[in-house]
Amino acid sequence: MKKFAWLLTLVLALSMILTACGGIAPATEAPAVVTEAPVIATEAPTATEAPVAEPFRVAVIMPSAINDLAFSQSMYDALVRIQEEMGGPDAFEFVYSDGMFNVDDAAAAIRDYATEGFDLVIAHGSQYGSSLQEIAPDFPETSFAWGTTAETFGVPNIFAYEAASQEGGYVNGVLAATLSTSKVIGVVGPIEVGDAKLYVEGFKAGVAATNPDVKVNVNYIGSFSDVALASEAATTHIAAGADALTGTAQMVVGAIGKAEEANALWFGTQSNQTSLAPAIVVASQVYHWEVALNEIIGLIQNGTLGGQSFKADLANGGEVIEFNPDYALPDDAKALAESTIQGIIDGTITITLP
Repeated sequence: MKKFAWLLTLVLALSMILTACGGIAPATEAPAVVTEAPVIATEAPTATEAPVAEPFRVAVIMPSAINDLAFSQSMYDALVRIQEEMGGPDAFEFVYSDGMFNVDDAAAAIRDYATEGFDLVIAHGSQYGSSLQEIAPDFPETSFAWGTTAETFGVPNIFAYEAASQEGGYVNGVLAATLSTSKVIGVVGPIEVGDAKLYVEGFKAGVAATNPDVKVNVNYIGSFSDVALASEAATTHIAAGADALTGTAQMVVGAIGKAEEANALWFGTQSNQTSLAPAIVVASQVYHWEVALNEIIGLIQNGTLGGQSFKADLANGGEVIEFNPDYALPDDAKALAESTIQGIIDGTITITLP
């Protein structure tokens, strides 16, 4: 016990000596201060996606089939060309109702399309004017267009379009008078109105200016669509000695068939009719309605919904004379036709109508 007490005393004495001599103090760690950078909740900004542009939407009502090679096809082909120019259906979308010769059915279709919110509703036919005049005021935010006419009825959301069809008629008349050997030409007309009447009068003027000795027989059958009546009229003209014929509207397919059977020349209008009878179709005046429609679309996109009218003619490309490459047109006759086109465009040729 004495030994243990002595050892304890010795240890305590040594500790005191070391402390007094500045020995190493027990290790003490400074308290760790944890400083973390404040976390700010920031999400990577989401890229703002540009809104997808809606296509410009058009609905068209036509009196006959889209492949009639005449009035309705001229509009259908124009819409196809616009769609291609604008980049496809994502930019330009159109729907149609064809074979709508019945005015009441057409009016119902016009109203339905307007209700569906189309940007432009086209009533492609002069018989639709009264329907459009009644319907358009009920849809003031929708644009409407109709032809062939310059009449907008003073309604602010109706456009109108027409064709100076007498110009191509005149050119075809010049060609017909130049090529006819019998000096008798037959014309199969539908109803004596609109671009049909203008075409026939222009054709007659072109014949008279080229050879006043050529006789032009005109028969208006009183219908735009009666193929049988058109065939009968063509047969009558051929029996009277006509070796060249022309006509306008969708019913001319019947007349062209009779002309082909008799090997009589044919001069077309509205659409290119070469495919119906490549051996006898000399040339066609083709309507390019996109010339007017592009202006109408631009106005609508800029807030003008109607109140203006437009005309397709040779000068603005709304009418084009397309020669049939399969018909051996003499060089002098083609040169005369081309100089006539240029004369109408530059104003050196004046077409005088009755």
